[in-house]
Amino acid sequence: MKPSFAPVRAYLLGLQESITSAISAIDGNAFLVDEWEKPAGEILQGNGITQILENGRVFERAGCGFSHVCGPKLPPSATQHRPELTGSSFEAMGVSLVFHPRNPYVPTVHLNVRALLAQPESGEAVAWFGGGMDLTPYYGFDEDASHFHTQCKKPLDGFDATYYPRFKQWCDEYFFLKHRNEPRGVGGIFFDDFAELGFEKSFAMMQSVGDAFNRAYLPIVEKRMNTPYGERERNHQLYRRGRYVEFNLVWDRGTHFGLQSGGRTESILMSLPPLVSWSYQQTPEPGSAEEKLYTHFLVPQDWAKAT
Repeated sequence: MKPSFAPVRAYLLGLQESITSAISAIDGNAFLVDEWEKPAGEILQGNGITQILENGRVFERAGCGFSHVCGPKLPPSATQHRPELTGSSFEAMGVSLVFHPRNPYVPTVHLNVRALLAQPESGEAVAWFGGGMDLTPYYGFDEDASHFHTQCKKPLDGFDATYYPRFKQWCDEYFFLKHRNEPRGVGGIFFDDFAELGFEKSFAMMQSVGDAFNRAYLPIVEKRMNTPYGERERNHQLYRRGRYVEFNLVWDRGTHFGLQSGGRTESILMSLPPLVSWSYQQTPEPGSAEEKLYTHFLVPQDWAKAT
Protein backbone atom coordinates (compact mmCIF):
# COMPACT_ATOMS: atom_id res chain seq x y z
CA MET A 1 0.00 0.00 0.00
CA LYS A 2 1.28 3.46 -0.89
CA PRO A 3 2.21 5.32 2.34
CA SER A 4 0.53 8.63 3.13
CA PHE A 5 2.78 11.68 3.15
CA ALA A 6 0.18 13.90 4.85
CA PRO A 7 1.63 13.39 8.38
CA VAL A 8 5.11 14.06 7.02
CA ARG A 9 3.99 17.36 5.50
CA ALA A 10 2.27 18.41 8.74
CA TYR A 11 5.39 17.61 10.77
CA LEU A 12 7.74 19.48 8.44
CA LEU A 13 5.60 22.62 8.41
CA GLY A 14 5.52 22.57 12.21
CA LEU A 15 9.29 22.07 12.38
CA GLN A 16 9.90 25.05 10.10
CA GLU A 17 7.73 27.23 12.29
CA SER A 18 9.31 26.12 15.57
CA ILE A 19 12.83 26.80 14.30
CA THR A 20 12.14 30.17 12.68
CA SER A 21 10.20 31.34 15.75
CA ALA A 22 13.15 30.48 18.00
CA ILE A 23 15.64 32.23 15.70
CA SER A 24 13.42 35.33 15.48
CA ALA A 25 13.31 35.50 19.27
CA ILE A 26 17.12 35.50 19.43
CA ASP A 27 17.67 37.91 16.55
CA GLY A 28 14.84 40.31 17.34
CA ASN A 29 13.71 40.40 13.71
CA ALA A 30 11.02 38.49 11.85
CA PHE A 31 11.48 36.21 8.88
CA LEU A 32 10.08 37.24 5.51
CA VAL A 33 7.55 34.54 4.57
CA ASP A 34 7.39 33.79 0.85
CA GLU A 35 4.78 31.21 -0.15
CA TRP A 36 5.29 29.92 -3.67
CA GLU A 37 3.72 27.48 -6.08
CA LYS A 38 4.81 25.78 -9.26
CA PRO A 39 1.55 25.39 -11.21
CA ALA A 40 0.26 22.45 -13.19
CA GLY A 41 1.69 22.36 -16.67
CA GLU A 42 5.30 22.69 -15.57
CA ILE A 43 7.57 19.62 -15.47
CA LEU A 44 7.91 19.95 -11.69
CA GLN A 45 4.77 20.82 -9.73
CA GLY A 46 4.30 21.67 -6.10
CA ASN A 47 4.46 24.38 -3.48
CA GLY A 48 6.48 25.58 -0.57
CA ILE A 49 7.26 28.25 1.96
CA THR A 50 10.60 30.03 1.99
CA GLN A 51 11.34 31.95 5.17
CA ILE A 52 14.32 34.27 5.08
CA LEU A 53 15.86 36.71 7.54
CA GLU A 54 18.49 39.05 6.12
CA ASN A 55 20.66 41.73 7.72
CA GLY A 56 19.51 40.83 11.22
CA ARG A 57 21.15 41.69 14.51
CA VAL A 58 22.56 38.16 15.01
CA PHE A 59 22.11 36.56 11.60
CA GLU A 60 23.41 38.12 8.43
CA ARG A 61 21.35 35.63 6.44
CA ALA A 62 19.12 32.85 7.77
CA GLY A 63 17.07 30.84 5.31
CA CYS A 64 14.65 28.05 6.19
CA GLY A 65 12.59 26.53 3.42
CA PHE A 66 9.83 23.95 3.13
CA SER A 67 9.09 22.41 -0.25
CA HIS A 68 6.66 19.75 -1.50
CA VAL A 69 7.08 18.83 -5.15
CA CYS A 70 6.30 16.00 -7.54
CA GLY A 71 7.52 15.17 -11.01
CA PRO A 72 7.39 12.55 -13.74
CA LYS A 73 11.02 11.47 -13.52
CA LEU A 74 13.57 11.31 -10.71
CA PRO A 75 16.65 13.45 -11.44
CA PRO A 76 20.08 11.74 -11.67
CA SER A 77 21.13 12.94 -8.19
CA ALA A 78 18.31 10.85 -6.63
CA THR A 79 19.01 7.63 -8.54
CA GLN A 80 22.81 7.47 -8.41
CA HIS A 81 22.54 4.93 -5.56
CA ARG A 82 19.27 3.38 -6.80
CA PRO A 83 19.64 2.88 -10.55
CA GLU A 84 16.62 0.54 -10.57
CA LEU A 85 14.40 3.59 -9.95
CA THR A 86 15.60 5.51 -12.99
CA GLY A 87 12.59 6.91 -14.79
CA SER A 88 10.26 6.67 -11.78
CA SER A 89 7.80 9.43 -10.99
CA PHE A 90 8.29 10.95 -7.55
CA GLU A 91 6.98 13.05 -4.70
CA ALA A 92 9.45 14.79 -2.40
CA MET A 93 9.21 17.13 0.55
CA GLY A 94 11.55 18.50 3.13
CA VAL A 95 12.78 21.32 5.33
CA SER A 96 16.21 22.71 4.64
CA LEU A 97 18.00 25.54 6.39
CA VAL A 98 21.34 27.30 6.51
CA PHE A 99 21.99 30.07 9.02
CA HIS A 100 24.92 32.44 8.46
CA PRO A 101 25.64 34.44 11.64
CA ARG A 102 27.07 37.94 11.71
CA ASN A 103 29.58 37.28 14.52
CA PRO A 104 32.54 35.12 13.35
CA TYR A 105 32.53 33.31 16.70
CA VAL A 106 29.05 31.91 16.01
CA PRO A 107 29.21 28.92 13.65
CA THR A 108 27.19 28.50 10.49
CA VAL A 109 24.74 25.60 10.70
CA HIS A 110 22.87 23.41 8.25
CA LEU A 111 19.84 21.16 8.75
CA ASN A 112 17.89 19.12 6.26
CA VAL A 113 15.16 16.56 6.83
CA ARG A 114 13.33 15.14 3.86
CA ALA A 115 11.18 12.32 2.51
CA LEU A 116 10.89 10.93 -0.99
CA LEU A 117 8.36 8.59 -2.58
CA ALA A 118 9.25 7.01 -5.93
CA GLN A 119 6.74 5.17 -8.12
CA PRO A 120 8.32 2.92 -10.75
CA GLU A 121 6.37 2.20 -13.93
CA SER A 122 5.85 -1.33 -12.64
CA GLY A 123 6.00 -2.48 -9.03
CA GLU A 124 5.32 -0.95 -5.63
CA ALA A 125 6.12 2.57 -4.54
CA VAL A 126 9.37 3.03 -2.62
CA ALA A 127 9.66 5.59 0.18
CA TRP A 128 12.71 6.71 2.12
CA PHE A 129 13.94 9.47 4.43
CA GLY A 130 17.13 11.48 4.64
CA GLY A 131 18.77 14.43 6.26
CA GLY A 132 20.93 15.45 9.16
CA MET A 133 22.66 18.52 10.55
CA ASP A 134 26.23 19.78 10.65
CA LEU A 135 28.17 22.64 12.19
CA THR A 136 30.71 24.87 10.43
CA PRO A 137 32.68 27.07 12.84
CA TYR A 138 35.08 29.82 11.85
CA TYR A 139 36.65 29.85 15.31
CA GLY A 140 36.29 26.52 17.04
CA PHE A 141 35.50 25.66 20.66
CA ASP A 142 35.76 22.09 21.93
CA GLU A 143 32.74 22.47 24.19
CA ASP A 144 30.58 23.72 21.30
CA ALA A 145 31.52 20.81 19.05
CA SER A 146 30.93 18.35 21.90
CA HIS A 147 27.55 19.85 22.76
CA PHE A 148 26.39 19.78 19.14
CA HIS A 149 27.41 16.17 18.61
CA THR A 150 25.95 15.04 21.92
CA GLN A 151 22.60 16.53 20.95
CA CYS A 152 22.83 14.73 17.60
CA LYS A 153 23.60 11.44 19.32
CA LYS A 154 20.93 11.39 22.02
CA PRO A 155 17.82 11.08 19.83
CA LEU A 156 19.42 8.44 17.61
CA ASP A 157 20.40 6.25 20.57
CA GLY A 158 16.70 5.71 21.26
CA PHE A 159 16.42 3.85 17.94
CA ASP A 160 19.75 2.08 17.62
CA ALA A 161 23.09 2.75 19.34
CA THR A 162 24.90 2.13 16.06
CA TYR A 163 23.15 4.97 14.23
CA TYR A 164 25.14 7.88 15.65
CA PRO A 165 28.62 6.53 14.80
CA ARG A 166 27.33 5.37 11.43
CA PHE A 167 25.64 8.67 10.57
CA LYS A 168 28.55 10.70 11.97
CA GLN A 169 30.99 8.94 9.69
CA TRP A 170 28.60 9.40 6.79
CA CYS A 171 28.49 13.13 7.58
CA ASP A 172 32.29 13.37 7.77
CA GLU A 173 32.58 11.67 4.40
CA TYR A 174 29.73 13.56 2.72
CA PHE A 175 30.50 17.14 3.81
CA PHE A 176 34.03 16.94 2.45
CA LEU A 177 35.47 19.21 -0.23
CA LYS A 178 37.30 16.69 -2.38
CA HIS A 179 38.94 19.39 -4.48
CA ARG A 180 40.37 20.93 -1.28
CA ASN A 181 40.95 17.63 0.58
CA GLU A 182 39.25 19.31 3.52
CA PRO A 183 36.13 18.80 5.69
CA ARG A 184 33.54 21.56 5.63
CA GLY A 185 33.36 21.83 9.42
CA VAL A 186 33.18 19.73 12.59
CA GLY A 187 30.43 17.56 11.11
CA GLY A 188 27.34 16.20 12.79
CA ILE A 189 25.11 13.49 11.33
CA PHE A 190 23.91 12.62 7.84
CA PHE A 191 21.77 9.83 6.44
CA ASP A 192 20.05 9.17 3.14
CA ASP A 193 17.84 6.54 1.46
CA PHE A 194 16.80 5.43 4.96
CA ALA A 195 13.87 3.01 5.25
CA GLU A 196 15.27 0.09 7.23
CA LEU A 197 12.88 0.58 10.18
CA GLY A 198 9.78 0.58 7.99
CA PHE A 199 7.85 3.70 7.05
CA GLU A 200 6.45 4.71 10.46
CA LYS A 201 9.60 4.14 12.53
CA SER A 202 11.87 5.60 9.87
CA PHE A 203 9.65 8.69 9.86
CA ALA A 204 9.88 8.79 13.67
CA MET A 205 13.67 8.70 13.47
CA MET A 206 13.68 11.58 11.00
CA GLN A 207 11.47 13.54 13.40
CA SER A 208 13.91 12.88 16.25
CA VAL A 209 16.67 14.49 14.20
CA GLY A 210 14.56 17.52 13.31
CA ASP A 211 13.41 17.98 16.89
CA ALA A 212 17.02 17.98 18.15
CA PHE A 213 18.06 21.01 16.10
CA ASN A 214 17.06 23.80 18.48
CA ARG A 215 18.66 21.99 21.41
CA ALA A 216 21.87 21.46 19.44
CA TYR A 217 22.37 24.91 17.96
CA LEU A 218 20.63 27.65 19.92
CA PRO A 219 22.72 27.35 23.14
CA ILE A 220 25.88 27.84 21.05
CA VAL A 221 24.43 30.97 19.42
CA GLU A 222 23.43 32.45 22.75
CA LYS A 223 26.88 31.74 24.22
CA ARG A 224 28.92 33.28 21.37
CA MET A 225 26.81 35.98 19.71
CA ASN A 226 28.11 38.86 21.86
CA THR A 227 31.80 37.92 21.66
CA PRO A 228 33.86 40.96 20.58
CA TYR A 229 35.53 40.69 17.17
CA GLY A 230 37.43 42.86 14.72
CA GLU A 231 38.48 43.10 11.09
CA ARG A 232 40.81 40.09 11.30
CA GLU A 233 38.04 37.78 12.48
CA ARG A 234 35.60 39.17 9.94
CA ASN A 235 38.04 38.64 7.07
CA HIS A 236 38.66 35.07 8.19
CA GLN A 237 34.91 34.42 8.34
CA LEU A 238 34.36 35.76 4.81
CA TYR A 239 37.24 33.67 3.45
CA ARG A 240 35.97 30.47 5.08
CA ARG A 241 32.46 31.15 3.78
CA GLY A 242 33.97 30.59 0.35
CA ARG A 243 34.39 26.91 1.23
CA TYR A 244 30.68 26.76 2.03
CA VAL A 245 29.80 28.15 -1.38
CA GLU A 246 32.16 25.74 -3.11
CA PHE A 247 30.65 22.70 -1.41
CA ASN A 248 27.05 23.68 -2.02
CA LEU A 249 27.54 24.36 -5.71
CA VAL A 250 30.01 21.59 -6.57
CA TRP A 251 29.17 18.64 -4.34
CA ASP A 252 25.81 18.96 -2.57
CA ARG A 253 23.23 16.41 -3.77
CA GLY A 254 20.35 18.50 -2.45
CA THR A 255 21.37 21.51 -4.53
CA HIS A 256 21.85 19.29 -7.57
CA PHE A 257 18.46 17.60 -7.02
CA GLY A 258 16.69 20.95 -6.89
CA LEU A 259 18.39 22.38 -9.96
CA GLN A 260 18.20 19.17 -12.01
CA SER A 261 14.50 18.69 -11.27
CA GLY A 262 13.54 22.23 -12.25
CA GLY A 263 13.06 23.49 -8.71
CA ARG A 264 12.71 27.10 -7.60
CA THR A 265 16.21 28.52 -7.97
CA GLU A 266 15.79 31.41 -5.53
CA SER A 267 14.80 28.99 -2.76
CA ILE A 268 17.46 26.41 -3.63
CA LEU A 269 20.26 28.98 -3.45
CA MET A 270 19.10 30.72 -0.26
CA SER A 271 21.78 28.66 1.54
CA LEU A 272 24.53 30.85 0.11
CA PRO A 273 26.00 33.58 2.34
CA PRO A 274 25.34 37.26 1.50
CA LEU A 275 29.03 38.20 1.58
CA VAL A 276 32.05 36.03 0.85
CA SER A 277 35.66 36.43 -0.27
CA TRP A 278 38.39 34.39 -1.89
CA SER A 279 42.14 34.98 -1.79
CA TYR A 280 44.96 33.06 -3.40
CA GLN A 281 46.64 30.42 -1.21
CA GLN A 282 45.82 32.09 2.08
CA THR A 283 47.90 30.59 4.89
CA PRO A 284 46.97 31.09 8.56
CA GLU A 285 49.54 32.47 10.96
CA PRO A 286 51.34 29.67 12.89
CA GLY A 287 49.95 29.19 16.38
CA SER A 288 46.89 31.34 15.69
CA ALA A 289 43.23 30.55 16.32
CA GLU A 290 42.78 30.52 12.57
CA GLU A 291 45.43 27.82 12.19
CA LYS A 292 43.81 25.77 14.97
CA LEU A 293 40.64 25.57 12.87
CA TYR A 294 42.62 23.57 10.32
CA THR A 295 44.82 21.52 12.62
CA HIS A 296 42.25 20.65 15.29
CA PHE A 297 38.65 21.33 14.32
CA LEU A 298 38.82 20.25 10.67
CA VAL A 299 40.08 16.86 11.80
CA PRO A 300 37.31 14.26 12.31
CA GLN A 301 37.16 13.08 15.92
CA ASP A 302 34.74 11.64 18.44
CA TRP A 303 33.28 14.90 19.68
CA ALA A 304 30.39 13.27 21.57
CA LYS A 305 32.84 11.19 23.59
CA ALA A 306 34.64 14.38 24.61
CA THR A 307 31.75 15.18 26.97
